[in-house]
Amino acid sequence: MLARYQIVRGKRPPGNPLPEGVRLDTRKHTRHCLRPEKAAVEAFISDPSAAGFKRFAAAYRKTVEGRFARDHKPFDELAALATNKRVYLGCNCPTRFNPNVKHCHTALALAFMQRKYPKLRVVLP
Repeated sequence: MLARYQIVRGKRPPGNPLPEGVRLDTRKHTRHCLRPEKAAVEAFISDPSAAGFKRFAAAYRKTVEGRFARDHKPFDELAALATNKRVYLGCNCPTRFNPNVKHCHTALALAFMQRKYPKLRVVLP
């Protein structure tokens, strides 16, 4: 199973426990294959409108499609891991900059993985 979770700085709020399973940090500063590019995140934060998200989503999809085309092994490994375990992609969203979790790169990443690996159980936000 592949889903998302919120990475929280400091103490987690009541009612928002860490999920049990493999938690992967996929934020822009990591090396994860599903991370967004820093410039795209910064552009979206500077314009969090519907049009800004549309541009971010298009850039993100192009980025991960390119990574997948160059080397699909990390994606295959993630799908294999999520076939046998509960795997959660982590990000700070929702945040004050992006309060809509469906506008988080993890939602786009989950949709991407669902398209590439249709037999994989993916839980969308």
